[in-house]
Amino acid sequence: MFAIFNVHNSKDFKSSLLSCSIVLFLFFILPLVTCPSWGQVVQKKQLTAADFHLWGEVHLDKISFDGKWASYNLSYENGMDTLFVRNISNNRTFAFAKGYNSTFTPSNFFICQNDEDLLIENLKSTKQETITGVVKYAYCPESNHLIYLIGTGPKENTLIIRSLKDNTAQEINFVTQFSLSPKGHQLTYATLSHNINALHIIDLKNLTNSKLLLLAQENQFKGITWQKEGRSVAFLTASSDFQINGVFYYKKGNDKLYKLDPHSQPNFPAESNIRYDDYYRLTIADDAHKVFFYIQNKEATAKIKKESAVEIWNANDKWISTEQMHNGDFEKIPKIALWQPDLGTLTSVNSEKLPDFIISRDFKYAILSNPTDYEPQFNSECSKDYYIMDLSNLEIKLFLQKLPSLDGELILSAAGKYIAYFKENNWWVYNIQTGTHNNITAKIGAKFKGKERTLAPESVCGSPGWSNDDKEILLYDQYDIWAVSPQGTSFKRLTRGREAKIRYRIAAYTYNSLGSTVFHGQDSRTFDLEKNLFLRANGQDEKTGFFKWKNKTGEVPIVFANSFVDELKYNSDEINFYFREQKFDQSPLLIVKPFSSKGKTFFKSNPQQQKYFWGRSELIEYENSKGQKLKGALFYPAGYDPEKKYPMIINIYEIQSDELHVYDNPSLYNENGFNISVFTCNGYFVFLPDIILEEQSPGLSATDCVISATKKIVEKAIIDPEKIGLMGHSFGGYESSFIITQTPMFAAAIASGAITDLNSFYHTVSQLDGRPDMWRFQSVQWNMNKTPYEALSIYNANSPIIHVDKISTPVLLWSGKQDKTVDIHQSLEYYLALRRLGKKSILLLYPNEEHLILKPLNQSNLTQRILQWFDYYLKDDKSISWINDGTK
Repeated sequence: MFAIFNVHNSKDFKSSLLSCSIVLFLFFILPLVTCPSWGQVVQKKQLTAADFHLWGEVHLDKISFDGKWASYNLSYENGMDTLFVRNISNNRTFAFAKGYNSTFTPSNFFICQNDEDLLIENLKSTKQETITGVVKYAYCPESNHLIYLIGTGPKENTLIIRSLKDNTAQEINFVTQFSLSPKGHQLTYATLSHNINALHIIDLKNLTNSKLLLLAQENQFKGITWQKEGRSVAFLTASSDFQINGVFYYKKGNDKLYKLDPHSQPNFPAESNIRYDDYYRLTIADDAHKVFFYIQNKEATAKIKKESAVEIWNANDKWISTEQMHNGDFEKIPKIALWQPDLGTLTSVNSEKLPDFIISRDFKYAILSNPTDYEPQFNSECSKDYYIMDLSNLEIKLFLQKLPSLDGELILSAAGKYIAYFKENNWWVYNIQTGTHNNITAKIGAKFKGKERTLAPESVCGSPGWSNDDKEILLYDQYDIWAVSPQGTSFKRLTRGREAKIRYRIAAYTYNSLGSTVFHGQDSRTFDLEKNLFLRANGQDEKTGFFKWKNKTGEVPIVFANSFVDELKYNSDEINFYFREQKFDQSPLLIVKPFSSKGKTFFKSNPQQQKYFWGRSELIEYENSKGQKLKGALFYPAGYDPEKKYPMIINIYEIQSDELHVYDNPSLYNENGFNISVFTCNGYFVFLPDIILEEQSPGLSATDCVISATKKIVEKAIIDPEKIGLMGHSFGGYESSFIITQTPMFAAAIASGAITDLNSFYHTVSQLDGRPDMWRFQSVQWNMNKTPYEALSIYNANSPIIHVDKISTPVLLWSGKQDKTVDIHQSLEYYLALRRLGKKSILLLYPNEEHLILKPLNQSNLTQRILQWFDYYLKDDKSISWINDGTK
């Protein structure tokens, strides 16, 4: 169901709503649409948990072809989810309950689905239509056809091909599925009639031009896949017991259907089946001559074992037993196969010896490797050798040895000429034809590593892809974007971010084809440097926005503001730009802005905020004891009174100052129990200080940064220095549990999902991936670069459990009992030590929860207990019985 209303004035708006048939929206729409009468001053009140349900989250969805309409989604924690379409000029708005999978057509139709229906809105005539029982739909812009399959009701299994130009329609009965080519106007559909399955193809520009591709008797059709230009289509057939028994390929050019029969196909592996599911799919090469699919060994018949089921863990195993079980047996994992229908050949691409693979974007080469080459290893990512297979003649040769994958995946060029990789602090390019390697950045003088990954001191800044015809590879340094020739003989810095302290990256959204490396490779796009580039920008002062880059002018701002700006969208003419903007004290706005003029807000979320006291945010700059410059995000209490001194809660992890402008909907349903708006509306300052983690000193350096940051806030004379709380989760839980062993300055602390004993955690096996957690202590996270056997004193100096006797701060611990990220025994050890020493502490364990709390009831319970813990110690609210009972 959906509704329409105008927002010219409040009277018309209310009248439209009364005439709407959907009462369900009344409560939710009224506070969500801008109304002139709301500009009046209202008496503010204190926000309480009883009002949290009023807050919704808005996201931009789509922009119409003419740029006059925008769709956006509003969702609430109670499950209310609505898709809206709004006219940018006059604010005429349509609402679609539970709407998703939306489409604007060039002729100004808006189409979407909900749980049961297909919803069609003619944006010109405002004529609305609901078609019930639609299980799937598609729109073909080339022919202006809407195609949908009805799954229930009188027209069950009827495919409708409907012209949106003249509203004529063709119905096809007994249809079970259909697939529209991604480009072009070809449609395949499967029918089931009198127990006979058939697959057809039809030209949407000539509906009389229909062809029967295959009668499959009782076999079902699966995995219908188009070549990207619509030149060919591949599909599978499966028997009644779901076994794949055929691969088919139809090429439009020669009007020929090819078949691969696993039982008669030469070179088809014995005792194997074709594997197909949502992950293991069919793929057709761009040249329409190659088809890729997966083959997997049949499950061996279980044998009755008389011997013991003992597990044998050998010290010389490449992977320990749990890691081997998690990663799978290379012999049994699915293998990618190449079928060339024109030649009738089938070839296995990867193997048990070289199981990992990347297929190049031109489908001419496969990159093969084995992750166990240099195992056992104890870094976050393994080093391995790389081989290249020429898919035209299946020749394999080694081209790269012992490359640490920690520094980024291989980046294959779009035209298939080059492979880029990062090694020895430089970018290198391998020329496939000549077999040569070039260091392409040695002469540039820029540093292409920086602070990119959480809890990693440095990592490669990355590459978004290549320019047309592989002329240049685009590379990121800490601030800028570079275009570098694959020979390294020429290079150009495209942006000037270093001078302005602005970090530029290619914006994620574009109407152009993204492209991607196929099969396990890093996503890599192709860019035309003679056309516009759209850049995401982040300032060192926490400004954010988007820029347009041109070869002649460089980067020019579209929007760059002291706020958090995201979700950039634009239509093909690139005249108007649409984005979302928010601040901590400004709920997200949806804005349209011409490139060279001022923007206009066409939707403001959560207007009810103006009725309540609210906080604000401030960027804090400080230095640690070593003079390193740091930042932090400080959030003021709602209704701040400068005459008062407030309690403060410090939440820690690593770099968090980029949260400065993020609007945080107040909610009790938080995965880690932390919500900034909940705390500020309850009279707390909240501070998120940045932390620099030094090599071999994670706990001590975190302590230094946090104490320095806290002192900086104390100097502002806005908080009560005796009422400061500290909290952190996961690695932040580690930091919190350690810092309170080094200083008594915090009146209360929370350490959740925490690592508290570095020596025992070093010797823990992760339940997530079966790997030993030793890798966390090398060059990432704890960044020790030594084992406990080499540097026991350093481990002890930074291990919370070693110093637990020095704690004077009451500490609340919590964990999910099924936490697979951090072994729950870390919290238990700390709890037992605190208990043995008679320290004030409580441990909360949530059954059937993991590292984050996912059940809403438990989320609410946790958030309220955290708030109560700080109320007890920072506001002296001694009425909380569970804390009285647990700490007296």
